[in-house]
Amino acid sequence: MAVSPTSVIDPETGIPDLIRRLTDDSKRLASDELRLAKLEVHESIHTGVRGGMWLGLALAVSVVAMVGLTVFLIAISGVIAGRNYWAGALIVGVAELVAGWLLLRRGLAQAKASEVTLPESRASLADTATWVRHPARH
Repeated sequence: MAVSPTSVIDPETGIPDLIRRLTDDSKRLASDELRLAKLEVHESIHTGVRGGMWLGLALAVSVVAMVGLTVFLIAISGVIAGRNYWAGALIVGVAELVAGWLLLRRGLAQAKASEVTLPESRASLADTATWVRHPARH
């Protein structure tokens, strides 16, 4: 966030004028902070939608591939089990359920660990807080 150059204050300026300037600067600062937050949210949503679209496409292709692989594994397991395809279907089904359960647990743990923040807004707010505490340094 760019800091505007320090304005020259006329020694004859009264307290009401200084308060008015401070109010105007505070409004502009709040407006800039809000605009930055909106831009970050918009960018995050845009990135999330694009990622969701690619994930949906990947999921659709993966489902078709997994169905083919499942049929193949059932056939192989059925031949190994003495042409008992029901046994092959049971073996493959249980293996897929276990794999799905493990993946679900891992995904839930990852979702709980993720943190949604707006890093640029937080940094800008920290700069603003520093400026408020020590305006003469900026």
